[in-house]
Amino acid sequence: MAGSSHGHTPAAWTGVTIAFIGFLISGAFTVLAEPLGFVAGLVVVAIGGVVGLAMRAAGMGQQKPPTTPEAPAQS
Repeated sequence: MAGSSHGHTPAAWTGVTIAFIGFLISGAFTVLAEPLGFVAGLVVVAIGGVVGLAMRAAGMGQQKPPTTPEAPAQS
């Protein structure tokens, strides 16, 4: 994993940061026993995932390695 830069992209950092903020919101409203706030935090978590995927689609995620055609078998 260390050689692949797994997760070290703007898309990953942004998505995880937004999801973490949503997790904190849900946690706070769980302690306060406010179901509406808890659900709002879960919505923020989902938005984090959507933002991460959108940024990856926009080219800010990890690039896929180039594929090379396989050499024909020699007989």
